[in-house]
Amino acid sequence: MNFKDYIRVIPDFPQPGIRFKDITTLLQNGPVYKEAIEQLKQLIQDKEIDVIAGPEARGFVIGAPLATALGVGFIPIRKSGKLPGETIEADYGLEYGKDRLAMHKDAIKPGQKVLIADDLLATGGTIQTSVDLIKQLGGEIVGAAFLIELTYLDGRSKFEGFDVVSLVQY
Repeated sequence: MNFKDYIRVIPDFPQPGIRFKDITTLLQNGPVYKEAIEQLKQLIQDKEIDVIAGPEARGFVIGAPLATALGVGFIPIRKSGKLPGETIEADYGLEYGKDRLAMHKDAIKPGQKVLIADDLLATGGTIQTSVDLIKQLGGEIVGAAFLIELTYLDGRSKFEGFDVVSLVQY
């Protein structure tokens, strides 16, 4: 299946020069969304995974169904100020700005094997921050899975020691 047929590209959003990859058009098509999760599952199903972590917000719509498909738990990585319990936090850069991510301090037990899932790998800033937070809690990163990868931004090069998979490349 060509998932690009279901991803809308919006020029100059959120600022001039950015070509935003809008996955809402894929998500609203149930059979296509289901197939995307199934194909991601096939790419990572041989890994030993205890939990999947996904950064806010679109990491939730990829990570949570992927966790359900694998029968493992899901850990949300939220923007600062959104989690009610005690958290750890870190800043990260986007291709068009900065933000801050947080995780509950008790979200991951030391030694748990964690797969990170998100909709998009661009510069790698969000995922690197997620990796840093997970490692602070003693988690072991076993891989990262993305619906989309912007290969021209070379975010993949930031990650050594674990596999990175993606369904669609631009």
